[in-house]
Amino acid sequence: MKLEESLNISLNTVDREIENMVKYDRDVPRSSQLAKSIVELIRSGGKRVRPLMVIVGSRFGPSPDPKKVWRLAAAAEFIHAASLIHDDIIDDSTLRRGQKAMHIKLGVSSALHVGNYMSARVIELISVYSAEREKFVYDLSSLATTKLCLGEYQQLSHLFDYDVTIPEYLEKSKNKTAQLMATCLQIGAKAAGANEETAQLLYTFGEKLGMSFQIRDDVLDFTQSSEKLGKPAGSDLRSGQVTLPVLYALQNKDLAPSIRAITADSPSAEVDAVVAAIQASGALEQTEELSRRYLGEAQDIIDQLSPYPAHRDLQALLDYFGGREK
Repeated sequence: MKLEESLNISLNTVDREIENMVKYDRDVPRSSQLAKSIVELIRSGGKRVRPLMVIVGSRFGPSPDPKKVWRLAAAAEFIHAASLIHDDIIDDSTLRRGQKAMHIKLGVSSALHVGNYMSARVIELISVYSAEREKFVYDLSSLATTKLCLGEYQQLSHLFDYDVTIPEYLEKSKNKTAQLMATCLQIGAKAAGANEETAQLLYTFGEKLGMSFQIRDDVLDFTQSSEKLGKPAGSDLRSGQVTLPVLYALQNKDLAPSIRAITADSPSAEVDAVVAAIQASGALEQTEELSRRYLGEAQDIIDQLSPYPAHRDLQALLDYFGGREK
């Protein structure tokens, strides 16, 4: 069963709300390249995990406002989609979801313009929630976006840096991936009037889930084909990203020198050999073990929230993340 079916949420409704963010912007003609590019990006696919998390979070509060919850859900996907545009430029990735990345289709300058507009549009729409008691919604547009940028900067500043530490890697992953997921659950809960303790537990659950997601994503980069990934297999190492499997493999004294020899100018055959060596080193198993540990901690939080019927939705999220294809 698909995730949205397990959660009883219509993806068509989610997508319509996301497209409405552009459709009802009077400053952007629907026939413009900007509007067309965003709609095309939205319709290219995606699991919509972050908006689904906003909606799930709202099920833990006594008074959800559907209009507000759906708008926040759409805003979450807008932020995520904008980050993907920037991510592809930084990583020099040519594909996104099996199609040409936006900066390949439009050029870097135009793609940046689209990404920047999407981030600004979120702030504009959320500004209507200006009451003191609703200022938590700014966590989505300001704090989450800031952390995303920080995570991207941390990633960019450590390209081909084989001396980066595991704590530094985890901090980058939290900023780049986990923090937005955590915020989605939390703001959904607060928008529905959930108490502070419940909202904080949901934030921690989302953070654990997000860390597991990012770590698992780093494993998939070494194990899945380019057709499944929607981008070249092994692209992280080729673009200089020193992910957790690489850090674990660097602990192997025999393997470390060949890994450290990889640079932006290394021929594909040399990188292929190192990728194969990492796959055979046990580093992927170590990485998956840490991912499972985060999932176990997330499961503990579900147990704490068991009095809420919506804890079953958290279980569906955890089962989805834990069962990602190898």
